[in-house]
Amino acid sequence: MRVARTIAVTLAVLAPVAACSSGGGAASPSKAPQAAPVSSSPTPEAKGHPFTGLPYEELKPVLAVKIENTAAGKPQLGLKSADIVYIEQVEAGLTRLMAVFSSKVPAKVGPVRSARISDLHITPQFGKPAFAYSGVQSKMLPFMAEASLFDVGDTRNPGAFFRQPGRFAPYNLFANTKQLLSKAPKATEAKDIGFTFGDAPADGGVPKKSWTVKWPAARFTFSWSEEKKQWLIAQDGKKDMAAEGGQLGAPTIVIQYTKTERSQFHDKNQSYTPLVHSVGKGTAIVLRDGKAYKAKWSRESEKEGTTFTTESGEPMNFTPGQVWVALASRKPVIP
Repeated sequence: MRVARTIAVTLAVLAPVAACSSGGGAASPSKAPQAAPVSSSPTPEAKGHPFTGLPYEELKPVLAVKIENTAAGKPQLGLKSADIVYIEQVEAGLTRLMAVFSSKVPAKVGPVRSARISDLHITPQFGKPAFAYSGVQSKMLPFMAEASLFDVGDTRNPGAFFRQPGRFAPYNLFANTKQLLSKAPKATEAKDIGFTFGDAPADGGVPKKSWTVKWPAARFTFSWSEEKKQWLIAQDGKKDMAAEGGQLGAPTIVIQYTKTERSQFHDKNQSYTPLVHSVGKGTAIVLRDGKAYKAKWSRESEKEGTTFTTESGEPMNFTPGQVWVALASRKPVIP
């Protein structure tokens, strides 16, 4: 794993202490102290989690969940615990989220919504994660069957899902994460996906109090909080609150500009599903520490992660902690 900063660990080799008898003669073998054993295995270096850069004890399986992102489905539950949150465009210019969990997994998550074709191009970089969603249109079923993931959606794993009281369908479907993961015992553990964490670039950042990203029918604003050391999130002019309490926010926000075009899929209203091309190369804006940095992104294949670099080619480090990735298009897609 590529981590910008590691903590050097040194080994102290203990030298045996020679013992003497009180009379100056050789000590009795039975009373001679034993030399401290020297470990033949070096102590492992301190490492940061590949998704967050934070310390961890062991790498755990990856769970990705498709989450509703309109006013009708808010506040969402579980997003505060996600390692990574992707913002994706869907039909009619709206957005939907994919939350990726591994280092921390909340007990419950939702509202869980249906998957899109763009999800199947994002998930392979995680290996073969567990993927929870609430169905797909029939035309997409063959693609789902061939995708690099363990299907733990509501059709394959209905026992993990429940209807949350006080909400109305289809925005009341939630899931128990323990039951989701139990149906994917071979889900891939977290691994390097290209992110690097550490100090910000020495130059190039522009101080910013906020940054707004627009889709045809959605608008996100990320506002820097010096007190919380996070970019607090608002959508369509309203604070994005979490069901657990407090406003959603993250220390690093990535606006990744991608090619977005019509896919072969559409909804019942004949509004076409956008296909977000997350493989290739492009430009990005990385928000961290109250500054905006111009960056470049590259992902050579679906099985590989996405690397972010500065304009001069150096690693574009993120601040350790949760990362939001907004997959945006410079040119709005007409649904």
